[in-house]
Amino acid sequence: MERILVGKRNLDYIPKSIKKALNIQPGDVLEFKVENDKIIITPMKTVPAEQTWFWNRVWQEGEKEAEEDIKLGRVKQFHSMKDLLEDLDV
Repeated sequence: MERILVGKRNLDYIPKSIKKALNIQPGDVLEFKVENDKIIITPMKTVPAEQTWFWNRVWQEGEKEAEEDIKLGRVKQFHSMKDLLEDLDV
Protein backbone atom coordinates (compact mmCIF):
# COMPACT_ATOMS: atom_id res chain seq x y z
CA MET A 1 0.00 0.00 0.00
CA GLU A 2 1.40 3.37 -1.00
CA ARG A 3 0.11 6.90 -0.50
CA ILE A 4 0.75 10.13 -2.38
CA LEU A 5 -0.05 13.70 -1.50
CA VAL A 6 -1.87 15.34 -4.41
CA GLY A 7 -0.19 18.57 -5.47
CA LYS A 8 -1.08 21.00 -8.23
CA ARG A 9 1.33 19.39 -10.69
CA ASN A 10 0.33 15.75 -10.28
CA LEU A 11 -3.37 16.74 -10.16
CA ASP A 12 -2.98 17.60 -13.86
CA TYR A 13 -2.26 13.93 -14.63
CA ILE A 14 -5.52 12.65 -13.17
CA PRO A 15 -8.39 12.60 -15.70
CA LYS A 16 -11.06 15.26 -15.04
CA SER A 17 -13.85 12.68 -14.78
CA ILE A 18 -12.00 10.86 -11.98
CA LYS A 19 -11.10 14.09 -10.16
CA LYS A 20 -14.76 15.11 -10.27
CA ALA A 21 -16.17 11.71 -9.25
CA LEU A 22 -13.80 11.40 -6.28
CA ASN A 23 -13.70 15.15 -5.49
CA ILE A 24 -9.89 15.10 -5.52
CA GLN A 25 -8.32 18.43 -4.55
CA PRO A 26 -4.73 19.59 -4.07
CA GLY A 27 -3.62 18.53 -0.59
CA ASP A 28 -5.66 15.30 -0.61
CA VAL A 29 -3.96 11.97 -0.07
CA LEU A 30 -4.55 9.04 -2.43
CA GLU A 31 -3.90 5.49 -1.30
CA PHE A 32 -2.84 2.96 -3.95
CA LYS A 33 -3.26 -0.77 -3.42
CA VAL A 34 -2.76 -3.68 -5.84
CA GLU A 35 -5.34 -6.48 -5.60
CA ASN A 36 -5.78 -9.27 -8.13
CA ASP A 37 -3.75 -7.45 -10.79
CA LYS A 38 -5.86 -4.28 -10.34
CA ILE A 39 -4.87 -0.94 -8.89
CA ILE A 40 -7.33 0.36 -6.31
CA ILE A 41 -7.14 4.10 -5.59
CA THR A 42 -8.81 5.35 -2.43
CA PRO A 43 -9.04 9.06 -1.60
CA MET A 44 -8.04 9.68 2.00
CA LYS A 45 -8.97 12.68 4.12
CA THR A 46 -6.73 13.79 6.94
CA VAL A 47 -7.99 14.61 10.41
CA PRO A 48 -6.33 16.52 13.24
CA ALA A 49 -4.19 14.25 15.44
CA GLU A 50 -6.37 14.88 18.50
CA GLN A 51 -9.40 13.48 16.62
CA THR A 52 -7.86 10.22 15.40
CA TRP A 53 -9.37 8.25 18.31
CA PHE A 54 -12.84 8.84 16.81
CA TRP A 55 -11.86 7.43 13.43
CA ASN A 56 -10.21 4.18 14.53
CA ARG A 57 -11.90 0.90 13.57
CA VAL A 58 -13.08 -0.05 17.08
CA TRP A 59 -14.67 3.34 17.78
CA GLN A 60 -16.40 3.40 14.39
CA GLU A 61 -17.83 -0.09 15.00
CA GLY A 62 -19.25 1.22 18.28
CA GLU A 63 -20.73 4.23 16.47
CA LYS A 64 -22.46 1.92 13.97
CA GLU A 65 -23.80 -0.23 16.80
CA ALA A 66 -25.14 2.86 18.61
CA GLU A 67 -26.82 4.12 15.42
CA GLU A 68 -28.48 0.73 14.97
CA ASP A 69 -29.69 0.75 18.61
CA ILE A 70 -31.21 4.21 18.12
CA LYS A 71 -32.83 3.20 14.83
CA LEU A 72 -34.40 0.10 16.42
CA GLY A 73 -35.53 1.96 19.54
CA ARG A 74 -33.16 0.16 21.92
CA VAL A 75 -32.56 3.33 23.92
CA LYS A 76 -34.00 4.96 27.02
CA GLN A 77 -34.38 8.58 28.00
CA PHE A 78 -34.24 9.83 31.56
CA HIS A 79 -35.45 13.14 32.92
CA SER A 80 -33.09 13.11 35.87
CA MET A 81 -29.95 11.46 37.17
CA LYS A 82 -32.07 9.90 39.91
CA ASP A 83 -34.26 8.18 37.29
CA LEU A 84 -31.17 6.87 35.50
CA LEU A 85 -29.65 5.50 38.70
CA GLU A 86 -32.92 3.85 39.67
CA ASP A 87 -33.06 2.14 36.28
CA LEU A 88 -29.49 0.90 36.81
CA ASP A 89 -30.37 -0.31 40.33
CA VAL A 90 -27.50 1.70 41.82
